[in-house]
Amino acid sequence: MKTSHTVFDRRSPLSGRVRVIEDTAERRLIVAGDTLSVYPLGGKWDRVTREYWWHAIDAAPVPARPSALFVGLGGGTSLHVLRARCRPRSVTVIERDPVILEAAHDWFGLERVPGVEYLTGEADVVARWLNAARRRFDFVFEDATYAEPLERSLPLLRALVALLSRRGVLVINRHRRGDAHRLAATLRPHFESVRLRRVRRAAENVLIVCAKLAAGA
Repeated sequence: MKTSHTVFDRRSPLSGRVRVIEDTAERRLIVAGDTLSVYPLGGKWDRVTREYWWHAIDAAPVPARPSALFVGLGGGTSLHVLRARCRPRSVTVIERDPVILEAAHDWFGLERVPGVEYLTGEADVVARWLNAARRRFDFVFEDATYAEPLERSLPLLRALVALLSRRGVLVINRHRRGDAHRLAATLRPHFESVRLRRVRRAAENVLIVCAKLAAGA
């Protein structure tokens, strides 16, 4: 029988209560009551393969040796999956909350991941800065506006489209009861391929996978 205990508990002015809960098998990052990441302690990722963090990489035609951008880090579960499967040549992370970043670094194995560029701040502001610096990425995973209305998330997503390389892939995590279909329709003119993928029937995640920038995008 699993017994869990809290190893990190901090109140964030941006996100509310941030906790890391650990049992004999894994750690979980819980922010304001929602689980944002899991990290297996024994190196067994079997459970993760059923969840959206894994499918975000598995569902996308990620180019070989990509330059990657993660928008909304959580505990970095998908970052670990990408490194295991695609061996990215560079990784950049946008995370607005320093408390979440501290928890991820100290409790989710990121202290052992070299060369990651961490940028703190509001995602749309940082994305515009990256664009002004002419940065481009082959793989972008957006996990920061999961339950936001389309009108609030669209400015960020348009900014992320501008950061894609010509071979770039954008994956967006949305709540299944939200506006994934409307968002996909809005993004479709920018890409040759836009697909929706339901992670599994019992899950609440729908992934929007956008690949191959359209001519003129």
